[in-house]
Amino acid sequence: MTIRRAFADLSVGQVHYAACGDADAPAVLLLHQSPRSWFEYREVLPLIGARYCAIAMDTAGFGDSSDGGVPASIAQWARVACELLDALGIHRADVVGHHTGGVVAIELAAAFPDRVRGLVLSSTPYTDEPFRIARAQRPPIDEVTPSEDGSHLAALWQRRQGFYPVGRPELLEAFVLDALKVGHRVEEGHRAVASYRMEDRIGRVTQPVLIIRATDDPFAAPHAAELQHHLPQARIVDIEGGMVPLPDQMPEAFAQTVIDFLSTLP
Repeated sequence: MTIRRAFADLSVGQVHYAACGDADAPAVLLLHQSPRSWFEYREVLPLIGARYCAIAMDTAGFGDSSDGGVPASIAQWARVACELLDALGIHRADVVGHHTGGVVAIELAAAFPDRVRGLVLSSTPYTDEPFRIARAQRPPIDEVTPSEDGSHLAALWQRRQGFYPVGRPELLEAFVLDALKVGHRVEEGHRAVASYRMEDRIGRVTQPVLIIRATDDPFAAPHAAELQHHLPQARIVDIEGGMVPLPDQMPEAFAQTVIDFLSTLP
């Protein structure tokens, strides 16, 4: 199935997205983790696109999307996502977010409730005050100091290696390519997540919710139960063996879990 790539002229400038499936089918918007891009969903798009109009956007400032010179924030990224829906003539969509994308999805559902039918939160942290304090005490996640001999490229790879499956170097290659494209903004997504006051917003989310827990993701898996506590309408589905790069690590299991949930929505 063909993946179509295009740009939309939005308030921040040109925003890049990739789409797959019948444009007249119900829309599913896919939001990536930081510092990735739509490419995180390259194998997922055709699977979901077989039944829906699947759209994976590059968050403002990531991938090939402009940031418009506007400071990075979860609220800003949610507004731009809603602008993309407007530009594509989509009144209502199901929204799928992974890691950072899940946090953006929560804000999108809270700020624009009539635009979101259902919500899939994959490996999504709960970002309250204890989370913010803990994050402030930890070193940067992906930031490395450039070196003339290029050793910083290996350091970038090694920062993530322990959280990626053994024997899948192509997944780390995809991460490094996206991280290098972002350049000095590589930590912006993590900082935006760490400053987002989810506790003030999550109560506004009334849509049906699925929480996907990648069992081998040490950063996100522990948050699933707390998310469900604040989203009592949500249910949790485990994907055994799933790690930080879940959508491109296990695209079939990921896509099928999403489709199974969406098929239950009215």
